[in-house]
Amino acid sequence: MARKKKSDFKKYIKGFWILITSGVLALFLVFYFTSLGDLPTFEELENPQINLATEVISADGVTIGKYATENRTPIHYRELPQNIVNALIATEDERFYEHSGIDFRGTARAILKPGSGGASTITQQLAKMLFTGRASKNIVMRVLQKVKEWIVATKLERQYTKQEIIAMYLNKYDFLNQAVGIRSASRIYFGKEPKQLNIEESTMLVGMLKNSSYFNPLRRKAKVKQRRNVVLLQMNRNNFITKKEKDSLQQLPLKLNYTPESHSDGYATYFRSYLQKQLRTWVQNNPKPSGEQYDIFKDGLKIYVTLDSRMQQYAEEAVKEHMSNLQTHFFKEQKYNKTAPFYDIEPTDVSIIFDRAKKNSDRYKKMKIAGKSEKEIDAIFQKKTGMSVFSWKGTIDTIMSPMDSIRYYKHFLRSGLLSVEPQTGHVKAWVGGISNKYFKYDAVQQQKRQVGSTFKPFVYATAINQLKLSPCDTFPNVHYTIPKGKYGIPEEWRPDNSNKKYGGMLSLKEGLARSVNTMSARLIDMVKPENVVRLAKLAGIETRIQANPSIALGAVDLSLMEMVSAYATFANKGLRVTPMILTRIEDKNGTVLEQFTPETKEVLSEESSYVILDLLKGVTEAGSGQRLRTSYTALPEVVTGFPYKFENPIAGKTGTTQNQSDGWFMGIVPNLATGVWTGGEDRSIHFEGIAKGQGATMSLPSWALYMKKCYADPTLNISIEDFERPEKVSIDINCGAKKKGEDDEEGEEEVKKVVIKEDLDF
Repeated sequence: MARKKKSDFKKYIKGFWILITSGVLALFLVFYFTSLGDLPTFEELENPQINLATEVISADGVTIGKYATENRTPIHYRELPQNIVNALIATEDERFYEHSGIDFRGTARAILKPGSGGASTITQQLAKMLFTGRASKNIVMRVLQKVKEWIVATKLERQYTKQEIIAMYLNKYDFLNQAVGIRSASRIYFGKEPKQLNIEESTMLVGMLKNSSYFNPLRRKAKVKQRRNVVLLQMNRNNFITKKEKDSLQQLPLKLNYTPESHSDGYATYFRSYLQKQLRTWVQNNPKPSGEQYDIFKDGLKIYVTLDSRMQQYAEEAVKEHMSNLQTHFFKEQKYNKTAPFYDIEPTDVSIIFDRAKKNSDRYKKMKIAGKSEKEIDAIFQKKTGMSVFSWKGTIDTIMSPMDSIRYYKHFLRSGLLSVEPQTGHVKAWVGGISNKYFKYDAVQQQKRQVGSTFKPFVYATAINQLKLSPCDTFPNVHYTIPKGKYGIPEEWRPDNSNKKYGGMLSLKEGLARSVNTMSARLIDMVKPENVVRLAKLAGIETRIQANPSIALGAVDLSLMEMVSAYATFANKGLRVTPMILTRIEDKNGTVLEQFTPETKEVLSEESSYVILDLLKGVTEAGSGQRLRTSYTALPEVVTGFPYKFENPIAGKTGTTQNQSDGWFMGIVPNLATGVWTGGEDRSIHFEGIAKGQGATMSLPSWALYMKKCYADPTLNISIEDFERPEKVSIDINCGAKKKGEDDEEGEEEVKKVVIKEDLDF
């Protein structure tokens, strides 16, 4: 009996050691085979592969956009509010500061009591996101994956501090809706930086960590609120907040400030599209030290730009305010237009325009690539379907055919605004259109339209710079003819004044203020067209211009960028500063990769520039730009915000092309040059009459509203002073000053009588 008991005891001992040895061996084999897998190296742990968004940062330090595969911008632990750290630990890993990557107590609880809570620590979850990926459905592979997570988690704990692990975890997590990482989530869901999050906002984001697809605040607000309240309960259980605070916070509604950060959302969308093209060129010419190209969607570059976020906001608000009002009147007019929205064309031309628009559409191009026939494509374009369309009151969900949508969009007037600091060339505001989501064509840099009378200052500048003419010099207001053959023109050129009024003598100042065509014709013949072209090119006009007399009336297609850049030369004492949008580029670590400086060249003498500015001031004092000054009330229903009553010196010029196809206004103060263009997509889309179709009605109001907003913000320091007068001005500019034997008041009265309605250029 004793021998049998002894034998049984030996069996138990043997079985025990076999079990222990088997368990240890099994555990060893699991760890061994796991280690044979693709565990991260030391270098990979030191620099985990995370896609980082490239950030576009304005001159005033505001992130105005991103380029990203994943919209992630990492932040440091110090940039996190303490309440989000407390919420994270209370909910996801209560013993975070006690373990070294693996919470054995939590693991044991999860095994012995299923459903009591997850066993993964924050560090394990980070290891999974960085290196191990989604959980496998195969039980064996899942065990191996879990062991791998443990190994990586312990390595991460040795490699990083607890604070760094928290920051990495929150930077890595995908909160959905293009909100990858805590900073993007904070900006997209609440419109603020993480440090500004209050406790109820922080707990909502921490609640999403359980499953952001399920707890999506844009789709399941009730569920997200319930989950937020669970996080608040956990914070109370872990003594981060009191029961009273918990009860109070749980009663609060879920408040979102959804601010999407896609390429078509936010401010400066047209600018960011142009910048992206510039950056693609930059990365091709500036490789990494390894020889690889930077990836603007993954490498987390910091792009510092010249744009001012405040001025950009004011510019977009101004264009929206005026254009939405102007569009209302254009719609009203088109109700009585049988060929709406076109004028002056035949029905066959309308068909050609629509057919061209169809073939230029992305829908057509994709179907063509797919091999569809013209008949199939036409059928699709005529078939009604659900779509979202633009309106000034917000997006409209409707049913219409693709062809109907083309007709619908043709009715919308377009507009662009560009603002440049003359002394530095820095672009401060860039509005390329009324909606980048629906109207992709950029009216600032991509588009070129006929400039009309806004080109006339270059004719006057050439005459002043070359011949030393004075604003006070007078010429007869009569028809001026340039004969056939001169300058290579095929027939004689004899432009009319649009008001058909002639006779008497006009000074240069009156001629530009009234945009008198006969004066411009005379001047270009005096200085020769090629000299005007030469000066325009020096001033920043890059488009090739034919040196013929008709350019004196603006018969040339130019971009808004070219025009504003050239006008800025006048404000900068005759020095041309190339417009720039970039100041520097940094890598993700803050290392400066390149700094940018503008090019500068002398175009005009300081005296000539000052004289031109004096002429242009006459336009806003007694010409077509006088609406900026007076209590003018004509067409108040169209011209938003009248009266403007600017009192500071402003140099400006309006422009209106034939049939009111284009309306321009260029306005300059000493430290800011701004231009606005407005018109239809096609030249045949315009107002029927000059009253609503001229530049002073189409574009000047956007400029005025923008400048009003800029002046209302004292932090911008936009000039209200006059342009600086050179020490020596030999050219007479005081046309109304007392002459020998004349009375002062009579001279001034003569200037005041020049109150003009804007001339057309043809």
